[in-house]
Amino acid sequence: MSFDVPHEPTVVELSYPTRIALGAGALAKLPAHVGRLGMKRPLVVTDPGVVKAGVAERVYDTLKRAGVAFATFDRVEPNPTEKDVAAGLDAYRAGKCDGVIGVGGGSPLDTAKLVALMVNHEPPLSRYDDAAGGDQHVRDAVPPIIAIPTTAGTGSEVGRSGVAVLKDTGRKTVIFSPYLMPKAAVCDPELTYGLPAGPTAATGMDAFTHCLEAYVSLGFHPLADAVAIDGITRVHRSLPIAVKDGRDLVARTDMMVAAIEGAMAFQKGLGAAHALAHALTPISGVHHGLANAVVLPTVMEFNRASCTARLAKVAVAMGDNSITREEVLAGNAVERVRKLNAQIGIPARLRDVGVKESDLGVVAQKAFQDASHLTNPRKCSEDDLLAIARAAF
Repeated sequence: MSFDVPHEPTVVELSYPTRIALGAGALAKLPAHVGRLGMKRPLVVTDPGVVKAGVAERVYDTLKRAGVAFATFDRVEPNPTEKDVAAGLDAYRAGKCDGVIGVGGGSPLDTAKLVALMVNHEPPLSRYDDAAGGDQHVRDAVPPIIAIPTTAGTGSEVGRSGVAVLKDTGRKTVIFSPYLMPKAAVCDPELTYGLPAGPTAATGMDAFTHCLEAYVSLGFHPLADAVAIDGITRVHRSLPIAVKDGRDLVARTDMMVAAIEGAMAFQKGLGAAHALAHALTPISGVHHGLANAVVLPTVMEFNRASCTARLAKVAVAMGDNSITREEVLAGNAVERVRKLNAQIGIPARLRDVGVKESDLGVVAQKAFQDASHLTNPRKCSEDDLLAIARAAF
């Protein structure tokens, strides 16, 4: 009999160390975390959209009322690059800062992490590319990071990676280390109220893809598996509600928890959907979460025979009560993801989100260079990734 346990002499290390303040009104806890971490003058990293929505001002006011001095960098691009990180680092040094507070979606939070990384690490950022073993160069010399998410998607607020488009690699590049994990996450679902339906759907499916790909990925991490399944259940029941009514506090809180769970889970690994999404964003300009959502059903079909039992459990987590064989339930899981996409307004095909057929070859090439596919439950060649992209087109 085969059990889902590691074989000797395998050793696994499991941890979820970020301190999280979660719930409506959690923003008020920010000054306490600033003080606990010994920050005297943090740099607040955000983007123009967060500023325009008035959320950045709420953060600034919270710090001012507590007498916390701070500097700001509010020019992060939707798909951050090395230029964003360099500009943020300049602001950090000019402000004589001693910590970083990221405010926003995945882009500002990732940029905040990478700014903190580069305070005491030598350039270029590509030196720390996870796909090339760059994590070995990251030292425990990163100033404290606090993350304040305004979307429920990437889970970067508790994750140990930062992602940016790098000139050296020509793709969205994952920089991964436990030292990049925020020391605190202030997760206030009220800060997500202003997010429109489209971005709510796309970021929500990013959280879902994190959970699903982590759950079916190679490797052993029962804690990651447990939170991944819970996250799948939460997204299935609450994302359609959050898309329909952006001020539903219960749904917004559920999604914030699911995003946290997705990032906790993907320390186990991701898969081919993320490898493709990391290529689709810089090449075709598709939002990361949207790219994940569109390719995920096709990736699930590709993986289906390699993780049938786990996909069957995904179907159950999404509300399937059928008394049937695992093979049927696994197929049902694929269909339930397609239906969820349709319900929240996600287009069905890559062509529908602006991807050109002529781009698919280079997308597959860059996806194969991405480390995410290495833990996909079914081994992927570059040709396989191209076939998946074409099937999703």
